[in-house]
Amino acid sequence: MSTEEQQRSFPRRDAEGRILTLGDLLGVSLAGLVIGVLALVLFEWAFATMGAGDFGRTNGWLAVILPLWLFWDDFRAWEFGAARVLAALAGLALGVFAGLLAAGLAAGLPALVSGALAAAVFTVVYAVVWFHGVHWLARRTG
Repeated sequence: MSTEEQQRSFPRRDAEGRILTLGDLLGVSLAGLVIGVLALVLFEWAFATMGAGDFGRTNGWLAVILPLWLFWDDFRAWEFGAARVLAALAGLALGVFAGLLAAGLAAGLPALVSGALAAAVFTVVYAVVWFHGVHWLARRTG
């Protein structure tokens, strides 16, 4: 894929396949999260109408699958080194902590809602920490 083709695609990527802007990373990851939530709602509705359980009991954290796939793809695009590992670990730790905190604050809601909220918080926190962290660390480590 040429550089011009990469600039026209979304998310925009550099020659190595790394996402160029935080806006692109957040936009695509949150779109993936919305798709995940909608898929969970559809499956919940289908199973609830068949009498296979109550609506809203599925863990909403499952909605984070598509954003995690995007994050993994961007992680792989960075060359091997401490910058990508440290940024990913920091993003993971802070994202999980913030997501669990959000889930705890929404504990009275159905599992689908509280988990989806937690997944959204995780996605935003991870994306911000990862993007800024890997760029900052890559500049520092060469």
